[in-house]
Amino acid sequence: MSGADWRSESAYHQAKQAEAADVAWEWLRRDSEYQKDFGSRLRSKQSGATDHFRRKWRLTFSG
Repeated sequence: MSGADWRSESAYHQAKQAEAADVAWEWLRRDSEYQKDFGSRLRSKQSGATDHFRRKWRLTFSG
C-alpha cells in the first residue's frame, strides 16, 4: 500500500476525476478483512479468485 498521508489533500489531487470503481477499489484494499483473505489466497498459492471470494467481496457484476 501507498505510504501517502491519507490526511493530506495533496495526496488525493486526482480524486475529483475518480470513477465509482476507483473509489470502491481504494475502499476495499484498505479493508483489513479483505487484506487477510487476499493474503491467505497468496500464501496458499491459489491462482485466480474463486466464486466464493468474488461473491464475498462483491467482485462480480450483474450482466
